[in-house]
Amino acid sequence: MKAVIQRVLEASVTIDGEAVSKIEKGLLILIGIIEEDTQEDINWLTKKITNLRIFNDENGVMNKSLKDVDGEAILVSQFTLQASTKKGNRPSYIKAAKPDIAIPLYEEFISKFELEFGKKVGTGKFGADMKVSLINDGPVTIIIDSKIKE
Repeated sequence: MKAVIQRVLEASVTIDGEAVSKIEKGLLILIGIIEEDTQEDINWLTKKITNLRIFNDENGVMNKSLKDVDGEAILVSQFTLQASTKKGNRPSYIKAAKPDIAIPLYEEFISKFELEFGKKVGTGKFGADMKVSLINDGPVTIIIDSKIKE
């Protein structure tokens, strides 16, 4: 499972001209799922993200987590994070999990994240053509892969 985590001043997800999620200070999190992902990946990644200290403290040092700053979050499923660009110029998405596997994992990720975080989060809609807007704060953008755990 791969995640792109962006610290934002604001973010939103719009589908067919309708805003389905909107947050202010917090995290926009893009999630890419592969068929090998399990509950262990979800547990590790949700705990890692909710406790990631990437918000500034009173001294301007990134020392506070999403929980510490009482921020908000949006979780968006994005199969293109699993793209392979090894051969040629057209990305291959063969590693991305098919909907019958990815949807339950994405839904479980949302549930587990909300449990770890302690409040509801915004989401996109799996498989929809979404328009994602954000103001990246910093900019701070971090990529985490649950299979590598670096």
